[in-house]
Amino acid sequence: MTLPPAQSSALGPVARAGGRDNGVRVSFEFSPPKTPQAEESLWAAIRRLEPLNPSFVSVTYGAGGSTRERTHRTVKRMLDETTLKPAAHLTCVGASREEVDEVVRDYWESGIRHIVALRGDPPGAIGGAYEPRADGYLNATELTAGILKVAPFEVSVSLYPQVHPESPGIDHDIDVLKAKVDAGATRAITQFFFDTDVFLRFMDKVRKAGVTIPISPGIMPVSNFKGLQRMAEPCGIPLPSWLGGLFDGLDDDPDTRRLIAGSVAAEMCARLAEEGFSDFHFYTLNRADLVYAICRVLGVREAPIAPKEAAA
Repeated sequence: MTLPPAQSSALGPVARAGGRDNGVRVSFEFSPPKTPQAEESLWAAIRRLEPLNPSFVSVTYGAGGSTRERTHRTVKRMLDETTLKPAAHLTCVGASREEVDEVVRDYWESGIRHIVALRGDPPGAIGGAYEPRADGYLNATELTAGILKVAPFEVSVSLYPQVHPESPGIDHDIDVLKAKVDAGATRAITQFFFDTDVFLRFMDKVRKAGVTIPISPGIMPVSNFKGLQRMAEPCGIPLPSWLGGLFDGLDDDPDTRRLIAGSVAAEMCARLAEEGFSDFHFYTLNRADLVYAICRVLGVREAPIAPKEAAA
């Protein structure tokens, strides 16, 4: 894999490894922990990444709202103990409008000002058939509008650059995105992908359709290819054959797998930066090491962290 030569972009001349002040902004996604050990790992990752001063960090919401309390608790602790700006995920699966609105009000009263609005997956069935409740929000577009009726949140929404698994095609996905923007969405975060050319062609169509909100490419630095396949399949995300080839025969060589994962993700980010993208959303899987290294390649550096009292 050979990177194209550095060129000018919307960021100006692209800063290569070790560069600074190149306008790159990052955000990180975490999941609420299930066990005390997982909570310890999560907070080690948060502390490691906090000094990079991300634009925001998001905390996921399990299928069918299964992690509601853990998501809320994790976000609240971020507000209380860090300088991070947390965004809470919220879905409309398996809940009435009143129940969802209550969660939204709780977030606002807790000091949260950013929600990632998602339709969500059925409980225990990622990628399964979705059936909205008669008294619930129909989809993420309705949920976005409902959130903003409660309070003036910043609302991010999801975007599939390689077609949503339930969608008839890209044009439909772009129409759905436009509807979310009309409902008040202020940012889109894409599902992870590995075919940069396909993503860039998709983004050309999105911008030509008149969508102007910031769109953050979703980057998934994963060193376990079999695990990646399990995550990608129910979401309908195709994995290029060359990616599998890179990990072939390395089942018992985690160190090499990690080097490859970091290299692949860093190369993707460098290419996207050259094409003018300045916002990157990292799916951390509650680990900091690969994400931290890639941020360094992008020129993102630590900023001094003020005490929580001073930041407040």
